[in-house]
Amino acid sequence: MGKTTIRVTESTRALLRRLAAAEGRPMQIIIATALEAYRRERFLRAVNAGYATLREDAAAWARVAEERAAWDATLLDGLPAERVKTRRGKGGPSRRARGRRR
Repeated sequence: MGKTTIRVTESTRALLRRLAAAEGRPMQIIIATALEAYRRERFLRAVNAGYATLREDAAAWARVAEERAAWDATLLDGLPAERVKTRRGKGGPSRRARGRRR
């Protein structure tokens, strides 16, 4: 892996050095980890902004709801309902499926 030099303020370098010492890891790893976290944060902000825009368009949001409803009606590929994890992370049938049984 190639290396390069970047200019940072002395206070930034001091902070980086303190973080690296506290973690017991090289400064390069601290920078790489911080940049990856920043990249992920930006991605999630963009996704959230996209959903916010989508929700403002009632017709588009209705199409999303229709698509989700279609997926909720798909088969469980032969797995018993208690073994299938739902979106909420709980086993068993969804609220919609429980409502149909009554």
